[in-house]
Amino acid sequence: MMTKKLSAIITSYRDEESIPLMYRRLTDVFKTITTSYEIIFVNDASPDNSEAVLAELAARDKHIVVINHARNFNSQNAFSSGMDVATGDAVILLDGDLQDPPELIPQFVAKWQEGFDVVYGVRTKREGVGLIRFFYSLFYRLFKKLSYLNIPLDAGDFSLMDRKVVDVINQMPERDRFIRGLRAWVGFKQMGVPYVRPDRLFGKSNNNLIKNIWWAKKGIFSFSYQPLELISYLGFFIVLASFLLTLVYIVLYFVSPQNTGARGIQTIIFLVLFLGGVQLLSISIIGEYIAKIFEEVKGRPKYIIKSILNDPRL
Repeated sequence: MMTKKLSAIITSYRDEESIPLMYRRLTDVFKTITTSYEIIFVNDASPDNSEAVLAELAARDKHIVVINHARNFNSQNAFSSGMDVATGDAVILLDGDLQDPPELIPQFVAKWQEGFDVVYGVRTKREGVGLIRFFYSLFYRLFKKLSYLNIPLDAGDFSLMDRKVVDVINQMPERDRFIRGLRAWVGFKQMGVPYVRPDRLFGKSNNNLIKNIWWAKKGIFSFSYQPLELISYLGFFIVLASFLLTLVYIVLYFVSPQNTGARGIQTIIFLVLFLGGVQLLSISIIGEYIAKIFEEVKGRPKYIIKSILNDPRL
């Protein structure tokens, strides 16, 4: 049994029923690995009874740290909140819905002890609705294709990071965060561990089609310039096509003047709608990048903490 300290960070939103089970499973796992650990629950302003459940756990077990946010700041900033408070030699990130099995942590720790600075879970299979699985798989492959980073396929936030990696990520000033992208960006020695991601044990997922599209946009526009490059390619193609069509029209004018008159309003309508659609799409892509710049320059905090129970830094 090692003496190094481990910190687990669990983001909690509408996970009132999952919290006690997560606590028991994590405690059982940690007691077989180390004599020093902390379990940090970040209550991201959950509207259920999570705050009271967590307060009772913190009063009973000093290994439990509870961070209560003033409002919901999303899971990425909730992880950042926990990482700022964590004091362990390694930090483990888990979702609060028990889809990230704590029993995989010993494998993460073993790889860490072998010298890997980042160990992440790779979802070889995802239980649940087939269509959702398809879209998640499609996103990861699209993200990897577009990103300027070497992003591991099917790897979510579930991971172990060495203290030096956590310190680097904590120092990053950006507020609109995508943890799995930042984790890949920092480099260091990384390794994936395959696992089957189970379905939620309690309640329904907070994700829906709109949120999943938002997640996809967040990842792609944070770690890819290719949408902007595609606008340039599209513009070049349209200019080239227009030039070629003009040449064709001039040639036809001299070869067969009687056939170069107006062919009908449909052609004009098609061209106007096509070019208008291209312009709107281009503006929307540029707008996404401008929105990210706008969000960053405001300089607002990534999260606001309402209270901390059993703060390990004191």
